[in-house]
Amino acid sequence: MSFQRRSLVARAFGWLTRVSNLLQSLPNRMTPPPFRLLQIGSAFWQSRVLYVAARLDLATVLGDRALPAADLAARVEADPRALLRLLRMLAAIGVFDEVTPGTYRNNKLSTALRTDHPDNVRAMVLMHNAPEMSLPWLEPLEQGIRSGEVPFQLQHGQDLYDYMDNHPAFDALFAQAMDRVDALTGDSFATEFDWQAFDRIIDMGGSKGAKSMAILKRHPHLQAVVVDRAQTIAGAADFWRDRRSPGVVEALARMRFEVGDVLAAVPAATSPRCAYLLSAVLHGFDDATCVQALRTVARAAIEKNAAIVLLELVMPDHHADLTAASFDMQMFMGTRGCERTRGEWARVFGLSGVRLMETVHLASFGKMLVLRAGPSG
Repeated sequence: MSFQRRSLVARAFGWLTRVSNLLQSLPNRMTPPPFRLLQIGSAFWQSRVLYVAARLDLATVLGDRALPAADLAARVEADPRALLRLLRMLAAIGVFDEVTPGTYRNNKLSTALRTDHPDNVRAMVLMHNAPEMSLPWLEPLEQGIRSGEVPFQLQHGQDLYDYMDNHPAFDALFAQAMDRVDALTGDSFATEFDWQAFDRIIDMGGSKGAKSMAILKRHPHLQAVVVDRAQTIAGAADFWRDRRSPGVVEALARMRFEVGDVLAAVPAATSPRCAYLLSAVLHGFDDATCVQALRTVARAAIEKNAAIVLLELVMPDHHADLTAASFDMQMFMGTRGCERTRGEWARVFGLSGVRLMETVHLASFGKMLVLRAGPSG
């Protein structure tokens, strides 16, 4: 039995991704090398102006209007001339439109920064450009490359998760950013995978339950248990309080939250129709910690022969695209984890006592790896 659904959609996405990667390579071929290297070397200028635009919440303040820069500056308490220069650069890279000289409005890109937009990624822009996440990319990165140490830990003296435990404001921002990941990945994990085969999802590291919610809204027979750190679970009720559409209310009735640790103990499977979902959890771990996590889940799954479903990137053996390579470097910067190739995943699975049953392709940059406890054979 295959868990793959809508395979044509997944194939079409793969084709479009290859076309997009080809188009992204055009500047390297068409721009003189010295100028192209300068563009790449100063790309952080773009991320910083975008960060300030998100901090000022310009897109939300603009809304559906076009405003002169001076009027917008008055609304966000900024210097008019300085804001005009910021908006001019943002418009030049495609964020905001200049409709008449000095007057700006939202466009397709900037709309995704509006806090009132359902697919906004403002929290992700703020998190990735916050001092906590941006400073390790500066001086500590070279030391990390030379020594193999984690730049985040070199910068802050703690690993990422210990730092979040001790810095509630950043922990909250990180959680908000993770809650917006679906704006990047879409809902293909809910539509291209056959969840009809299961009655219960155990969503390990599921944050506030956004992925479980997307699945439960489409599959009314399913129940879900969302498992995460105590701080994250404590904020789940507030997260859903302002999102109580009829579909959400009905799905929440089939969802419960539980504090847990994938490295220590997880809820036991109750039947073969249980599925453990680990979405972008293992890429934050080194191999030894991955093995520990998978063994913990396998022990809880094996008696009922429950499935283990990973939603992760699978890196190509060579010619990685910019998205995959960038995510891999982000994991290096912040954690001891990495994005893994198929062979590297196979090695981890073999050491963990689980076997890969199927790879389900998605209209997204991730794949769903279906595992069962027990050695391959």
